[in-house]
Amino acid sequence: MADDRPVPLDEYPVHQVPLSMKHVATGDRNAYDRCIFHVLDHDGRALLILGLGVYPNVGVIDAYATLRTGDTLHAVRASDALGDDRTRLAVGPLRIEVEEPLRRFRLTCDDSVDGGSLSYDLTWTAGFPALWEPHHLQRRGDRLTLEGRRFVQAGGVSGVIRAAGEEFRVDPAGWTGTRDRSWGVRPIPGEEAGRLAEENPTEGFHWIWCPVRFEDRFLMVITQEDADGHRTLNEATLVRPGERDRQLGWPHTEIAYRSGTRHPERAVVHLGDPRKPRELEVEILTSSPLAVGAGYPPADDWQHGTWQGRGWVDRRTYDLTAPHPRAAYGVTDHSARFRLDGRTGHGIFEHGSFGRHDPSGFTGFDSVAP
Repeated sequence: MADDRPVPLDEYPVHQVPLSMKHVATGDRNAYDRCIFHVLDHDGRALLILGLGVYPNVGVIDAYATLRTGDTLHAVRASDALGDDRTRLAVGPLRIEVEEPLRRFRLTCDDSVDGGSLSYDLTWTAGFPALWEPHHLQRRGDRLTLEGRRFVQAGGVSGVIRAAGEEFRVDPAGWTGTRDRSWGVRPIPGEEAGRLAEENPTEGFHWIWCPVRFEDRFLMVITQEDADGHRTLNEATLVRPGERDRQLGWPHTEIAYRSGTRHPERAVVHLGDPRKPRELEVEILTSSPLAVGAGYPPADDWQHGTWQGRGWVDRRTYDLTAPHPRAAYGVTDHSARFRLDGRTGHGIFEHGSFGRHDPSGFTGFDSVAP
């Protein structure tokens, strides 16, 4: 029998519909509410990615963290039954504490919980106001498959990361933090695709998500394109404290891929008014495919929102020199060094390109750079 008693959040005037805060205003099983944090050093020695998600209509809360050092990826994942206290962002050894909303967070992974090899204790502090991303909407045939509200932010990080006997002292001078917060509807594995998937196959998908922290400004670039290059998401915004956000037009990205792959080695993003072009130079430092360890599709060992039983914790190490075929059909987060208008910044160049993409010269799922 369902327990319909109020939950702690019902004490606050934050309701949007006449429902308890225990429930979301949709019956779609794919409803979600989650975050992702990136912590990267400026020399490419380490890339930490972590996140936590709530899936209220399947009753799951889960979290993950991956750390790339050299060619090794350390991963910890945890999942549990969703409880009533939505302000407690903790699963197994992984915890996110909102110390000051939109400003300061404590990120921890406690290796004493299960004796794992990856642990961290970090304070993530925003350097710029949060920026709304474009409303994200996707359909397959007549079916709404994704609708998300999202914002992004960048700042500094301090604390310590430990993995397999190695310790990284983290400070804002040599490390950068970015984060993304989103909620809405997004596919969870396990639903029968049926006729709409068969009659509306994906021909191709091309994605760039690029938050960059400079000392005195923050830049966000997003593009999503279909197989023929038709753009369904577009964003290029410069944030400077005390000034109005500046729109930089229709970004166009030239990517130099590693031969025989779709792995970017460097890129140039053309920004701004065509009469006064600006170029964002991208130098890839290190890379972490989200389908390896982090639970993003098409991962084959664990994906977000899937029921693993109560108190599930899984730790493993991946050799990134070994083949990971599924990674080529998912999104990869690249830590990168950026240059714009004589300034050097750091952030994430998140990229996914699979299937046909006419502007890049890719003709199908097996097409790669020459």
